[in-house]
Amino acid sequence: MDLSIGTPVDPTPAFIQDALRAAADSPGYPMTAGSIALRAAARRYLARVCGAVGADDPAALGVAPAIGLKEGVGLLPAYLGLGPDDLVVIPELAYPTYAVGAAFVGARVSMEWSADASVVWVNSPSNPTGAVMGVDELRAAVERARSIGALLVSDECYLEFSYGGAPPVSVLHPEVCGGSYEGIVAMHSLSKRSNLAGYRAGLFSGDPRAVAELVERRRHTGMIVPGPVQAAAVAALDDDEHVRDQRDRYAKRRETLRPALERAGFRIDASEAGLYLWATRGEPCEDTVAWLAERGILVALGSFYGPTGAQHVRIAMTATDERIDAAASRLS
Repeated sequence: MDLSIGTPVDPTPAFIQDALRAAADSPGYPMTAGSIALRAAARRYLARVCGAVGADDPAALGVAPAIGLKEGVGLLPAYLGLGPDDLVVIPELAYPTYAVGAAFVGARVSMEWSADASVVWVNSPSNPTGAVMGVDELRAAVERARSIGALLVSDECYLEFSYGGAPPVSVLHPEVCGGSYEGIVAMHSLSKRSNLAGYRAGLFSGDPRAVAELVERRRHTGMIVPGPVQAAAVAALDDDEHVRDQRDRYAKRRETLRPALERAGFRIDASEAGLYLWATRGEPCEDTVAWLAERGILVALGSFYGPTGAQHVRIAMTATDERIDAAASRLS
């Protein structure tokens, strides 16, 4: 049972596949900035799901597609023109690509805030822990980044997957950003919400000047979301029902896997939202990985995400019902 990687396994909704096929005759170059239809759908999504105020005003809120969220995360420092004189602040436990993107341009990386920071990353719900930042915590981060002149970038890949706790809030929500998108960029992915990981479709949004800079540099490097994928993204962004269905699938798998882990002696920390369980047996994570591997269950080392994860493992719920049931059975 491979629970080490968070790759979707459930079918791409049929209506999204239909939209892709309908746009298959695509002989011309698509727009780097996104088609008019895609940008309109993205603005509707940001208003509806993220609570963005004035989302229909391009002068207030910039919007552009990304070739999946990983392209946006990994190449963001390059798109912003960062270099060795710049500092990128990342969370204590974090998706490794934040640091890889900084290394790509030779920028410095720190887990501590500094007055000379150029970019500050936040991630809620968190990968790997599933922790959710509250409105007050996010607002404080936005205000602090603005006070030092840093661009705050919010990775909101798992925003729509929560399981009964306080719902995750976007950095674009007026209670967080004060109704202004100055100095902030939010990043969203269709990979998890719509099972589109194979399509590579994501979104940049936020400060219009920052988004315009991203688009301009991506234009010159050919970083363009294919036209048929843009059409499929329009269909996906305009529908919430399929996202609720997918969230229910993950909730069911979570209800199977979590108690099985707890009965086997694990403690589950955070894990309020997202697609992972952040679990520990109070031992080095390498020992936990080996213990699970003996039972045919593969998970990710917590130390891969930062030194403070040295006694945790990340366990993905992105496996079929049959595989999750089999893992729970072996744990018992």
